[in-house]
Amino acid sequence: MSNDVKTFIAYKSTAKERSYLTQEEVDKIIAKEFTIGRLQQVRDIFIFCCFTGLSYADVKKLKRSEIALGIDGEKWIFTKRQKTNTFSHIPILPNAFDILRRYKDNPECENRDLVLPVLSNQKMNAYLKEIADVCCINKHLTFHMARHTFATTVTLSNGVPIETVSKILGHTALKTTQHYAKVLDIKISHDMGKLKSSLVITKL
Repeated sequence: MSNDVKTFIAYKSTAKERSYLTQEEVDKIIAKEFTIGRLQQVRDIFIFCCFTGLSYADVKKLKRSEIALGIDGEKWIFTKRQKTNTFSHIPILPNAFDILRRYKDNPECENRDLVLPVLSNQKMNAYLKEIADVCCINKHLTFHMARHTFATTVTLSNGVPIETVSKILGHTALKTTQHYAKVLDIKISHDMGKLKSSLVITKL
């Protein structure tokens, strides 16, 4: 195998890696009090996506009319993914619901029938870099990391079945979601720990 081919394979392998935040890192960002309004706004929108799995394009276009009561009588998001044109039905978790209420009376959102005042992707990522610095998070924090965090830390790590996660994310194929499951060594450790505790040990 030539060096060029090896380099290409190594690049493809690295490109498939999906960076995400741990629960501790998410908690740090949530707990941080920002005195600068733009950082608080970007933090709120980022955390909202950590708990809904929405991408930048989908949260930017999310309308208030796309929030409605779901089958359980609780508030859900009913939207169509811009990238795949598939529908996503997303129950709104408490952290995300708190942020919705925070922007309920935001003039910009009211005038444009939007859920959140999302800035340009370039600005969001620039401010997220500042947020990572002040929160002492040593990762290249980008907006798309919120979606990865939802898939890994928020859902799969807490035992949500991969089929459910795939449906919420609006993936057209389960193998797309399975990429997230591959990185969860901590989930494997947790599941195997539960198995060990339930096994009857027979001495040899």
